[in-house]
Amino acid sequence: MSDILLDIKGLKQYFPVAGSKNVVKAVDDVSFYIKKGETFGLVGESGCGKTTTGRSILRLIEPTAGKISYDGEVLFDSESGKKADMLPYRRKMQIVFQDPYASLDPRMTVGDIVGEALDIHKLCSSKKERYDRIIGLLKRVGLNSEHANRYPHEFSGGQRQRVGIARALAVDPEFIVCDEPVSALDVSIQAQVVNMFEELQRDLKLTYLFIAHDLSVVNHISDRIGVMYLGHMVELAESEELIFHSVHPYTRSLISAVPIADPKTARASKRIILQGDVPSPVNPPKGCAFCTRCPFADDTCTNETPEFEEISPGHFCACHHKELTENIDKGNRRLVIV
Repeated sequence: MSDILLDIKGLKQYFPVAGSKNVVKAVDDVSFYIKKGETFGLVGESGCGKTTTGRSILRLIEPTAGKISYDGEVLFDSESGKKADMLPYRRKMQIVFQDPYASLDPRMTVGDIVGEALDIHKLCSSKKERYDRIIGLLKRVGLNSEHANRYPHEFSGGQRQRVGIARALAVDPEFIVCDEPVSALDVSIQAQVVNMFEELQRDLKLTYLFIAHDLSVVNHISDRIGVMYLGHMVELAESEELIFHSVHPYTRSLISAVPIADPKTARASKRIILQGDVPSPVNPPKGCAFCTRCPFADDTCTNETPEFEEISPGHFCACHHKELTENIDKGNRRLVIV
């Protein structure tokens, strides 16, 4: 039996532009896989397509093209036209949204929010069983029975996110898309929520796609990390490999931007500051997506799209000039600390 739970091949998500024949290429030919029980981190600056990738995998948004397989079963395949009925897979695949307030219905109590999935999938045979499961879920995420009768506006941001996590856990899923689940929280609360995710993974044998723009958080929780830029996957490797042996210029600039608490270390390290703006996904560059901001770009980069290829075991990169970045002073690499 394969240890790969989720397999994504050539995923594309294009959105039409109103009043025009143009499309926004939010996700453009992205491929990766996630093993059972691992946490796969997905990072990149705002607007690079991380969230759209996660929602497309769950088919909350129907993909434009590509193939999505879950535990060997095809959920979506643009070539064959196959689209699986997603209702049975909703019990296996869940999502924790970024905004812990907008994702909760303000007219429903927390008990009803968490219990809604139990009702849809008919998982409880009696009101008492339903109540007991709701209370058990709330306690698992650090809340108590009194919170079941309250409304979302009565909670803090961290508590609301815990409600969102309890809702995702209600159907006993195997895979959860964590869509920037800590970005809207205070730093101290972020640590609590991240630790809770790790504890839940150990206890429930969960698999995560952890989406964030904070590389320090992603490095802390992830087994492997993929880096996205302008809808493309530009580098993918195990966490330590990516931090200490990153190759793509964009990945290195992200690592250099991670704040360091020690003033001496911060002063000794060198920031890689990118010039220029991110190109429009409506009219992306012809060749490498990063060529307009890359210090090593030449005519090859401008005209030819680099292959996303394996440069060492488990380490993939899409760059025409990988050898140039390897010669940069490695003393400038910054250790990501949480």
